[in-house]
Amino acid sequence: VKLILLFSLASVSDAEIKSLSETLYKLDHNRATASELVIDPQTLISSSETGSRDDQSSRPLFKQVSSTLLSKPTYKALLNLLDNYRRVTGEAEDVPSKEVEEQDTFLQQTMNTDVGSELYNFLHSKGIYSSQSEFIQDLKMMWFGLYSRSSGKLDSSGFEHIFAGEIKGGKVSGFHNWLQLYLNEKKGLLNYYSHSFNGPWTTYPDVLGMQFEWDGYFKEVGSAFIGSSPEFDLAIYSLCYITRPGKKCHVSLGGQTLGIQTYTWDKSSYGDGKKYIASAYPATP
Repeated sequence: VKLILLFSLASVSDAEIKSLSETLYKLDHNRATASELVIDPQTLISSSETGSRDDQSSRPLFKQVSSTLLSKPTYKALLNLLDNYRRVTGEAEDVPSKEVEEQDTFLQQTMNTDVGSELYNFLHSKGIYSSQSEFIQDLKMMWFGLYSRSSGKLDSSGFEHIFAGEIKGGKVSGFHNWLQLYLNEKKGLLNYYSHSFNGPWTTYPDVLGMQFEWDGYFKEVGSAFIGSSPEFDLAIYSLCYITRPGKKCHVSLGGQTLGIQTYTWDKSSYGDGKKYIASAYPATP
């Protein structure tokens, strides 16, 4: 089975990844429109200044996020998941059955979208997954399966690291989702400082590389898609992780290229030696 899988992964070309990512970008019907999401990026700093910890933006990053956007099924499903985590590494995660249901709902809702079904159809056509239920089960393990980042405790998952964010060694680790940024800024837990990268896109999804403080902890460069739907983030990261694990994967969005960097978790595995996601984010120069 392993040989077949490796062969089929090798048969996904760079050109196919670019073509599929363009399609996913076009199919992201739940992305934010200019009236649903208004941001105020304020100060742009150079990449040499990202560690300076100066709050150079007096106003919040998010000016307006519409409730109609947040009430869409995939957004609601993501919001239900984001409050489930203990962010400090070394503290074991507790996963009651309600959380497992929320994970299943999130994955099922993403599959109900054009973005989710397009990604599945492509991977299925390559022989990587034989059924949608097999794909969903693998996504569940890859994203939500627990592993230990600290003290041998099952304290982390790809989803927690990328979508919710963690605190490790006194710093913010992961945290690459704009909805989590918005929620925490709204609660007064996140202070946006500046940005060192603003992607070339004039509509959403855009990409920002940001500096911010999260409840007393600093993030030097947190890059995230801004205004993308939850299913788009999940699909683009999963596409890159499945086809180019641990490498920089080159996607094309609206005619503009972007690198997506993924990392595999190598200290433990699931199934037949499969690797959990350690991290994934838009690579900024």
